[in-house]
Amino acid sequence: MPRDDERLARASRALRRRQGLTQQELAGEGKSRHIQHLLESGRAGRLQLDDIRSHFRTLGANIRVTAWWNGASLDRLIDSEHAAVVEASIRELTRYGWSAEAEVTFNEWGERGSIDVLGGRKADLAVVVGEAKSAWGSIEETLRALDTKIRLAPTIATRRFGWSPRTVGALLVFPEDATARRVAQRHSATLETAFPGRNREVRRWLAKPDGPLRGLWFLSSVREIEPGSGESG
Repeated sequence: MPRDDERLARASRALRRRQGLTQQELAGEGKSRHIQHLLESGRAGRLQLDDIRSHFRTLGANIRVTAWWNGASLDRLIDSEHAAVVEASIRELTRYGWSAEAEVTFNEWGERGSIDVLGGRKADLAVVVGEAKSAWGSIEETLRALDTKIRLAPTIATRRFGWSPRTVGALLVFPEDATARRVAQRHSATLETAFPGRNREVRRWLAKPDGPLRGLWFLSSVREIEPGSGESG
């Protein structure tokens, strides 16, 4: 039995027993009963991931799926890819005469988070909120979170830069990558409404921010930072 499948089986049994439930009481009939049987017999690999999530939600628990590489979590590699996109974004903004800061945290009216890249250009009273992505996740969640940051950007920027912006732009920033492009194309109807600007429009706006902009920016200048190298630029 694979180790992960065994752990899920033990977790399901422990949570169910803690709540004083038999297998029949928890699962009922049909598909749910089949899912529980496979899970608790150590055969989770035969199930769809959404079914496993649903099963554990009924027990008041969540599951987390991760991957390991060379004996360690991939978090450091993922973080390095994200850091490279942030670094490239800052370089590009600086080249266009913007001041830029990374990982700007906020706590406004109970809404907390961080902005990957916050740029300001005082001469134009313009700010830009940059969301750096090394790969697509949930598009809906990405847009929802970015909408919050855009809404709070004037308040955050005023506190951070000491002046009140007149214009706010927002950028979803990716490395120039064929896979990222294909995903964007599959969701073109949503993205063209939410973030209609593309590379040429983004660069034109950065040179002269004369109104709001929502743009999807693919950067060919992203250079991956090796995990543990300590390199920041």
